[in-house]
Formats: sequence, structure tokens, C-alpha cells
Amino acid sequence: MSKKTAQPALKIIPLGGLHEIGKNTCVFEYDDEILLLDAGLAFPTDSMHGVNIVLPDMTYLRENRHKIKGAIATHGHEDHIGGFAHHLKQFDIPIIYGPRLALSLLADKLEEAGVSKRTKLKTVAPREVVRIGKSFSIEFIRNTHSIADSFTLAITTPVGVVIFTGDFKVDHTPVDGEYFDLHRLAQYGEKGVLCLLSDSTNSEVPGFTPSERSVYPSLDRAFSQAPGRLIVTTFASSVHRLNLVLELAQKHDRYVSAVGRSMLNVIAHARNLGYIKCPDALFKPIHEIRQLPDEKVLILCTGSQGEHMAAVSRIARKEHRQVQIKPGDTVVFSANPIPGNTISVVNTIDALMKQGATVLYGRQQGLHVSGHGCQEDQKLMLSLTRPKFFMPVHGEHRMLVQHCKTAQSLGISPSNMVVVDNGDVVELTQNSIRIADRVPSGIELVDSSRTGMVPDAILKERQQLAEDGVVTVATAIGWDGKLTSHPEVHIRGVVSTLENAQLKQRIVDVVERTLNDRASEFIKVYDGKPEADWVGVQTQLEVQIQRMLRRELQSNPMLVVLLQTPMASVSPSKVKEKVTESPVPVTGRRRQRASARVAS
Repeated sequence: MSKKTAQPALKIIPLGGLHEIGKNTCVFEYDDEILLLDAGLAFPTDSMHGVNIVLPDMTYLRENRHKIKGAIATHGHEDHIGGFAHHLKQFDIPIIYGPRLALSLLADKLEEAGVSKRTKLKTVAPREVVRIGKSFSIEFIRNTHSIADSFTLAITTPVGVVIFTGDFKVDHTPVDGEYFDLHRLAQYGEKGVLCLLSDSTNSEVPGFTPSERSVYPSLDRAFSQAPGRLIVTTFASSVHRLNLVLELAQKHDRYVSAVGRSMLNVIAHARNLGYIKCPDALFKPIHEIRQLPDEKVLILCTGSQGEHMAAVSRIARKEHRQVQIKPGDTVVFSANPIPGNTISVVNTIDALMKQGATVLYGRQQGLHVSGHGCQEDQKLMLSLTRPKFFMPVHGEHRMLVQHCKTAQSLGISPSNMVVVDNGDVVELTQNSIRIADRVPSGIELVDSSRTGMVPDAILKERQQLAEDGVVTVATAIGWDGKLTSHPEVHIRGVVSTLENAQLKQRIVDVVERTLNDRASEFIKVYDGKPEADWVGVQTQLEVQIQRMLRRELQSNPMLVVLLQTPMASVSPSKVKEKVTESPVPVTGRRRQRASARVAS
């Protein structure tokens, strides 16, 4: 009697969104089929010089692109859809399903990136069921969040039903009147849910998250007390918040000018889809609104997280071409800083206040509520779905751990839950859940260059340049190992107790001493013909100059050494051209060693 073949396990592989906030990306894999849930991005930290966005490491999907059957966008926030355009440059996704607003925003991103032909976008309605491949049947369940048109997913797989909450809170008075479909979740709970993957962002906060509608009185008070212009900054994608602000603008007889590309884009799409309802006459372009009395003006802008290039940040730095702060302005921050953004937000607030603006911010003002459920919301989700297994997602490590404690308080066994990290391969069967393997994980950095990607080595060089500066030494050496001209030394961004001229002279002294002491080791004469190991010469110069710099500066500036070496086949003019155009950097920490050999 032959043994029965064991049923394959469902693999759940988070590539982003765990032990962090942002870049939410998760892979469901069964047999030879892959379903991608969301593809988000995050924003760079201050140390990521020149980086525009941060993406998850997508090596696993690049290597398994032939298995990808489709993807789902749960809602339209950047940390859930912002990565699709970049990933489609590397591999095709046959189809992406999602709500109308999310796919409307995504369509623009794909068109701008030139990858719209590499996938098909298909909008879905609440309770609609779609099949992706042979292994996945997905029902879209309406939930409530800080953006309109947000879904929780019920994913039927060969091993059982998995509920993937996406971002959610339980809002009993939603601004758009679209209620959380708790009834449908309860029906799945009655039938049996194998595993719940649930948003953990506010797992440390007791109670329920207040309704979006609860910020209305505080915003109303801010509007009524503002004597002059009113400048409101919030998340551009918080369509419900934008609705409240526009509703109050009409109430207080203020005209609205939207500033910031993403703000203009979201408002346009939300109005076209009917998520924002207000008359056209409410809006004025920024050049017209400047002609109105201050008490009639509301400027709605991006930058609530202190993003360097966002509108309110540029206004604070006096770099915005169309909006400048003047005494009497009231600036309202209708958002709380995401972890990691606090310093940049505080600096922006300080800069605005120094220019004479009254700035309203902070939790005590009641100008913001979270779009993520707190502990009681999470308990309700667990109670309705009654999962056999539990896996917290979307949050930093302490949030995931606390969410597990909440689940345990509702009777889920610790052995039936896992706390995982990006790249962990979770194997789920009808009777078990376990971490079985790992795939490549980490981050991919994107800037505005032609290739887009920023390798780790380049980022380290940028960090070194920012922290310690750069020293460039150009020197010409003859066959006798002696200098043929005085070395040129350039110093940029280096802090030293020595005068620049003194430091340059010490570098020249090191070059001369090194050549006098060591050149004979690398330049030999065989049968009357000189031969030289110029790489060896350069390496010795690098080592000796770096030692002196570390000793004198107590830092590690980037060192670029350029050699002009004798070869009669190249004219002096070509030598000069090559020396100036082909510098090869050598890092102060010597992580990369490169030759900068130039012929003369």
C-alpha cells in the first residue's frame, strides 16, 4: 500500500512591514503559485543621503517571478501601494485587484513610471470574490480606516481560510457612511478561520481608537479662532480628514487652495470617485487666493511628517515660491508624527513659529486620531474571527509581542502563534504553524538617478562624505620614483585644528617621504627597461596618508588618490584630461580599494 503524498503547506512570507512601520509587503505561496498582498514603501531616514524612498528587498520575487499569479492592494496608502511601480520594472504581475480609490491612485503611478502595460488593474466591490491561480480565492470585506475604500481580506486556500486584516480600526460613525462589515467577519468566524494576520500598529494602546468624526469639534474650534490665514497639513491620502476640513471650510466661508502634488492628486481622484463632495467654487488656485482677505483663506498642504520636500517643510524653510508665513497665520498639524519622524516635525514647527505663525499640534489638541485599532479593536477582531492560529503583522517588535499577549488573553495558545521578521518563511498547515526557513530580506534604496537603485556601498560613501568630508591628492611620479611636480591637494568638508595649508603640507610631506622610503620596492629595472607596480605605489600612498589623517583628525575622511604615471604613448594634454575626469574614490575605512592610474 503506497503512502499518501503529504499536502503542501501554505507559505506566508512577509517582505516588509514587520519590526518597522511602513513598506508593507507580504507573499502567500502555495505549491508553485504566488499571491502578493500589498507592495508598500517607506521614507528615508536622515542618514540616507540622496535617497527618495525605501523598498523591501524583492530578491525572492525576482527569483520566483514565474510563480506570480497576481496581487492585491488592500487600500491606497503609500505604505501599501507605493512600491508597485518600482517592482513592475523588474518583473510582471499579471493582475492587481483592489478598491477603486487605491487603483485610481496606482494607475497614475504606473503610467508615470512607464510600466502600466506590465499588469492589469481590476477594481473590486465589497463582498466580491476573485480567484487568483488555482490556490487562492479572495473575498474583499469592507473595513474602516483613515482612507476611503479599505478592505480586509478572507483568503480561502487549500489548507483553510486566512483572514488578512490590512490596516483597520472599528469606526462606528465613519465619515463616508461606509461601515465595517463585522457581520461578514463573524460569518467566517462561525465557519472556521485557520489563521488571522492582524494589524498591530496600536497594540500597546488600551481602549478603542476614536472615530474619525471625533476630530471635527477640535478642527471647528481651530477654524473659528484663526484670525488670519489658516494652513492645514495632514496626510494627503487621509480622504476622510480632507472631507472634514473641506466641510469646515464651507462652514467658515474660506476658500481652499491645495498645495503639494500628492494633495492635489488625491483630492482630484477622490472627487472624481465621489468620496469628496464639495462645490468647484470652493477651490481657488494659489495665485488667486493670495488676492483674497486673509480670513477667507485656507491652504491645505502636505508635509505633516516633516518630509524635506513637502509643501509645509518648504514653507517653514522659506523655500516655497508661492507661500510665505506672515504674522497672524495659523498652522494646524492634523497628524501625529510617525515613529522616526518626530525630530523633523518638531524642527518644522519651530521654524514656522519663529516666522510668527501660531502652530496647533500635539495629541492634547485633539486634531488627529489614528487610523489603526487599539487593544479593544484588536480584541473585537480576534473575537469575531476566532482563529486557530495567529500571526501579528504591521508593527515594530514590541507591538507584535503585545498583540500576541492580547490574543493569549482571549484564549489563543502561545504555541499557536508566531512573531516573525521580514524574510521569515511561515509554514501553515491545518494542524500547525511554524517558522520553517528564511529568504533574502532587507531594504532597497531608490533615488532620482537613471538606474534608481542606491547600492549599500554608495550609501556608505555618501554617509562618509557627510560625516567626515573628502581629501583628494593628485600626484605625478616619474620612473625614478620621484615627484615630477608638486602634488595637488584638495580638502572639502574636513574639520581640523590645523589650518588648511598646514594639513595640505603634511599630506605632501607624507607623499614625499613614502616615495623616498618605498618607491624602490615597486619600481625596478630589468635589462635596462623600467617596470613599475603602480597599484602598489598607490596603495602605499593611501595607507600612509590615511594613517596621518586618522592621527591628526581623529576621523576618517574619504580619500581619493590620483596618480599620473609615465607612459610616452599619451600626450600631456590627455594626461590632464584623464586626471580631472577619472577620479577613483578610496574610502577612509578602506572598504573599497581601487586604482586610479592615469597614463602620461
